[in-house]
Amino acid sequence: MSTQDNGNKDPNSQVETTGHVWDGNLQEYNNPLPRWWLWGFYATIVFAVVYWLLYPAWPIGDTFTKGFASVTYEVDGEERTTHWNTRALLARDMQTGTYAVRQREMLEQTAAKDYDEILADAEAMSFVNAYAQGSFGTWCAACHQVGGAGVVGQYPNLRNDHWKWGGTVDHIEQTIAQGRLGYMPGYRGILDGDQLNQVAAYVLSLNGYGMDAAAVDAGQRIFTGTDGGCFQCHGMDAGGLASQGAPDLTNDLWGLVDVRGADNDAQRQRLVANFVRDGAQREMPGFADRLSDAEIKMLTAYVHSLGGGQ
Repeated sequence: MSTQDNGNKDPNSQVETTGHVWDGNLQEYNNPLPRWWLWGFYATIVFAVVYWLLYPAWPIGDTFTKGFASVTYEVDGEERTTHWNTRALLARDMQTGTYAVRQREMLEQTAAKDYDEILADAEAMSFVNAYAQGSFGTWCAACHQVGGAGVVGQYPNLRNDHWKWGGTVDHIEQTIAQGRLGYMPGYRGILDGDQLNQVAAYVLSLNGYGMDAAAVDAGQRIFTGTDGGCFQCHGMDAGGLASQGAPDLTNDLWGLVDVRGADNDAQRQRLVANFVRDGAQREMPGFADRLSDAEIKMLTAYVHSLGGGQ
């Protein structure tokens, strides 16, 4: 490489060069940048400075520059103004955005109807299914699963018409708003092993399972007598009592005992006997303090429409 002074112009093209020459005739031209490119570059600098002033940008210790841009939205009916950030922007959009306003209007219109009107109106139910599906996913699916089928042995299935606390819209609304506390006392220490098996045999016989006749008779006496007293909650016919949350025992769709999943009748009898021995306690929280009346109404109509309403 060599450097020579030739007036900083290529002798052939007379184009200005940097003055550097390689291998005798390779030169570096000194063409100016296009004007449009320079202005574009300067514009990016101006844009960056304006952006730094308007929006959160630079870290400073354990905080950052907040910028001059702000977002105003409502919190519990009161206006709140904060520096620009995506959370505040989302909150504002959910309150004043086009789709949010339309959704709120539809919610108010649908909630103003009674349940009979909602369930009979295809447009209203279309909105209910779209709106309440999100609420169900947020508040209910953790226990009842996304489709409402529940978990055997833990949480009830909402897709059938077997309801412990009643499946009318009034019952469902009360359940969602106030919650439920289900309790069955355990009979450990009250009934011995033979008696537990006899009660289990009687209950299973009500569902068509082939149980020992003598055990069934003895179990019926315990069920309807003072030794067990099961009839006080489940009724003399074992049909259940919705006001107590006592399930119908004449079908084998018992959410807390998976008799259908058992391999044989002996295993079914053992499962039921163990359940009677141990008892159970299940609590569903109420949502009246977390959901508005309109939201509870939409969720009620949605749960009713899953297939388990009465």
